[in-house]
Amino acid sequence: MANTGVIHQQAPPERVPLRTWIGVLASMLGAFMAVLDIQITNASLQDIQASLGATLEEGSWISTAYLVAEIVVIPLTGWLSRVFSLRRYLLVNTALFIFFSICCAWSWNLNSMILFRALQGFSGGVLIPTAMTVVLTTLPQSKQSVGLAAFGFSAVFAPSIGPTIGGWLTENFGWEYNFYINVIPGVLMLAGVWYGIKQELPQINLLKQGDWWGIIAMAIGLGSLQVVLEEGSRKDWFSSALIVRLSILAVIFITIFFLIELTRKQPFINLRLLLRRNFGLASVVNVSLGVGLYGSIYILPLYLAQIQQYNALQIGEVLIWAGIPQLFIIPLIPRLMQRIDVRLMVAVGVTLFSISAFMNSGMTHETGLEQLRWSQFVRAMGQPLIMVPLSSIATAGLNPKEAGSASGLFNMMRNMGGSIGIASLATLLTNREQLHSNRLGDGVSLYNPETQQRIDQMTQYFISRGADLNTAHNQAIASISNIVRREAFVLAFNDCFYFIGIALLLSGIAVLFLKKVKPTGGAVAH
Repeated sequence: MANTGVIHQQAPPERVPLRTWIGVLASMLGAFMAVLDIQITNASLQDIQASLGATLEEGSWISTAYLVAEIVVIPLTGWLSRVFSLRRYLLVNTALFIFFSICCAWSWNLNSMILFRALQGFSGGVLIPTAMTVVLTTLPQSKQSVGLAAFGFSAVFAPSIGPTIGGWLTENFGWEYNFYINVIPGVLMLAGVWYGIKQELPQINLLKQGDWWGIIAMAIGLGSLQVVLEEGSRKDWFSSALIVRLSILAVIFITIFFLIELTRKQPFINLRLLLRRNFGLASVVNVSLGVGLYGSIYILPLYLAQIQQYNALQIGEVLIWAGIPQLFIIPLIPRLMQRIDVRLMVAVGVTLFSISAFMNSGMTHETGLEQLRWSQFVRAMGQPLIMVPLSSIATAGLNPKEAGSASGLFNMMRNMGGSIGIASLATLLTNREQLHSNRLGDGVSLYNPETQQRIDQMTQYFISRGADLNTAHNQAIASISNIVRREAFVLAFNDCFYFIGIALLLSGIAVLFLKKVKPTGGAVAH
């Protein structure tokens, strides 16, 4: 994302003016809004679907449209910020993000909502990587860890409070306010960026030598892959002709994209960075972090809604325990990075995050807020220890010309990891529920004396409630069937958390092979 043609190469002064900090914080506010909007609609999706007259499957495209647009624009942002200048590119996309947020609130049917969500994703996706570009190009290395901590706050806190805010706004004001909420911080961001980030000359001439075939291949390939990951589980994967066709497109065009970017002299994104030891290994950990971060935020609310019958606000009360403690932990990270090997910090963070997942892998149908609070707290301790040090490791030693590609790649990896994680967990949940349901069903046979005794007890209960013998008997069997299904789902949810924990631990192997770096190194990801 670096403005390579116009960045001055001399080291910035160690003392950073207040004006610069205002620009940095304004850009962080943009990243926070963009990440928040990934999750904020999840709590109110049913209300939105009902308002727009959409089915559950149709309504899923409200989230998919945003994510597809975001994953496509993130790799492009480094090049486009050089073309139009970082300040102008950020200002225009912030204004567009506010405008399309309002359009989403004013949507009159499903098609209009999907269109406006996609356009919101195109503008919002810009805000995430450009926030790190601002840190890299305006702060001296000695201050970049502070900027990274602010960025880490937006990356890990926003997903944790998104469902809480979305649920509260929907219940008290209506789902439209999930989008109106972007207006005030968006205006503050516009003012902060306008004041705090210096205007530099655009390089419009770069459009003439643009890597257009690479951009087209990337957009088709990543867009197709994102739709496959988002919709595959709902459409039973390869039994759907749409998923088959999009999978073929994804394989073909991602392959073309890699071939073009690895052979072109001036690619729009430098994929060779993945061959560098620290960047490549850190990217592996980052993908796994996406699996854990977005996977746990996906699977835990499902459990709470389905098993505990929690509403959006109650679900938010559980998730907030993974967010609030980070407010106090993240400010300490820059100081810790000066005293502790950053590789050790990442290893401890990965371990704590995986432990929190394993703590959730032994749930019962009675597990609620009181029991989940501690696992959420452990997760809150682990995430900041991964986020900031990992990005510092990945980008240490990169020059300003490589910053844009590094930021785009690293952010894309995390988002893609999240999509892969959610798709895997959705499929795993379905398959494991069927497996456990069959196993439990075998043990609850109607010919089993204990089952017959339980049916008799429940039949008597329903008779005492006024039902006739035949109706009471059917109600008893249905109740036992519901219990079996409930327990099968609980076991399946446990398997999902076990999967997250294993994925995180396996990524920890990559940490062992990272080279030691100075904690003052730059970083470009979240």
